[in-house]
Amino acid sequence: MAELMTLARPYAKAAFEVALADGSLGEWQSMLNTAKAVAEDDRVAAKLSSPALTSEQQTGLMQSICGDSINAKVVNLIRALAANRRISLLAEISKQFGELKAKREKTVSVALCSAFPMDALASESLSRALSKKWDCNVALETVIDPALLGGVVIKAGDMVIDASIRGRMLKLAEALTA
Repeated sequence: MAELMTLARPYAKAAFEVALADGSLGEWQSMLNTAKAVAEDDRVAAKLSSPALTSEQQTGLMQSICGDSINAKVVNLIRALAANRRISLLAEISKQFGELKAKREKTVSVALCSAFPMDALASESLSRALSKKWDCNVALETVIDPALLGGVVIKAGDMVIDASIRGRMLKLAEALTA
């Protein structure tokens, strides 16, 4: 996994720099997501991994499937990946590009796991509080998990804030058995 991240990093950075210069970060993210989805399709992945296909044939296959949803610059990226037999990195490139874009735009994706649906006012209040605390825009995504019993679990990147009843009960059980 670390190897994929390392191999994808220069491609993601180069794509980000081109998109930033063009002022088309959102468009690039969309095109990379499209290319990633095509490359991850089982039938396409099987064809792309065939040693019988040349890099130009791989590029042509991706371009024909993606059609007008990718531009010439993304085709050039795909061409470079195909020349180095690295089209399989598209998923990681898209992910890293998204992280660079979020960092540039000072945006954090936050997953809010709750036992019950939260009303709009509570979600907005939490979003504002997190935005103020982290000094960035917060994109809040709510997930309902009845197993929590009550409370919430907030996940942002590698940070987890567990304020659920289930989490508290597990901590209590651990303290009692220690």
